[in-house]
Amino acid sequence: MGIFERYLSVWVALAITAGVSLGHFAPQIFELIASVEYSQVNLVIAVLIWVMIYPMMIQIDFSSIKEVGKNPKGLVLTVVINWLVKPFTMALLGWLFFEGIFADFVDPQTAQQYIAGMILLGVAPCTAMVFVWSQLTKGDANYTLVQVSVNDIIMIFAFAPIAGFLLGVSDITVPWQTLFLSVVLYVLLPLIAGYFTRKALDKKAHGIEDILAKLKPFSIVGLLATVVILFGLQANTILEKPEAIVLIAIPLLIQTYGIFFITYFSAKKMKLTFSIAAPASMIATSNFFELAVAVAISLFGLHSGAALATVVGVLVEVPVMLSLCAFAIKTQHWFNEKE
Repeated sequence: MGIFERYLSVWVALAITAGVSLGHFAPQIFELIASVEYSQVNLVIAVLIWVMIYPMMIQIDFSSIKEVGKNPKGLVLTVVINWLVKPFTMALLGWLFFEGIFADFVDPQTAQQYIAGMILLGVAPCTAMVFVWSQLTKGDANYTLVQVSVNDIIMIFAFAPIAGFLLGVSDITVPWQTLFLSVVLYVLLPLIAGYFTRKALDKKAHGIEDILAKLKPFSIVGLLATVVILFGLQANTILEKPEAIVLIAIPLLIQTYGIFFITYFSAKKMKLTFSIAAPASMIATSNFFELAVAVAISLFGLHSGAALATVVGVLVEVPVMLSLCAFAIKTQHWFNEKE
């Protein structure tokens, strides 16, 4: 691994600190960024998210999907957890905590915003960082590509309907046009661009590796710049109401660890090999926070509670996922590696 992956939590922590500091001492910078939008889509965030996502989409090899038939159980587990379990447990925890347990601490309108942000995180399975988690857990790289490829295809068709349904059930007004626009902008178009780029580069020896090496620094800058902007925009809320971060983090932590252990022990019961079970659990656990953040901003605004909830998702995810990678490595002897 490069220095970025190895010290990922350090860089994200520094970006968070920089964002909160700049947001507090130079809020006009972020006010300017917030003003650059078109049709409820913030253009600065959109560009940064494209910079992050595009290299990841190039890595997706759709031709690998034909290999699924050789070992379908891991893929079935990923699809079931990501699309039939995770979004609904996230919504359930949001309702339980912000309409029940924390009802006395948060006003109803803010509570709805937090629930909306949690739902958007739950409906967005991870695409980009999965490759890092898979590498950390010595996962089967080709099978991880299959899982990510299938997830992305499903996401094109399932993200908006499931998100819209759960937001509607939560009595949150769903601007369908903006929701579909976000899916097209942040999932479909990068996926198409990545597909055609990969197709063009397949004809050249080391073409894919070469362009990924060139794009990687931009992807890193995109991630860290996005974190700086998100925390800069929420700086006053974070400093004035740190308890809000804690309230949002509690159900997110329960969801993250809960989904991991459900998937991990299901994989053990299904007798999957560790090299498939570990990445499957990481894919199920982690979130495509870039998409969740972008959609939350598009639907509810840069300074909304929904955007804050997705930002807390970023804050929680990296250290939690690193702890789960460590747990998986220590328990890999639970799995039989015979194919």
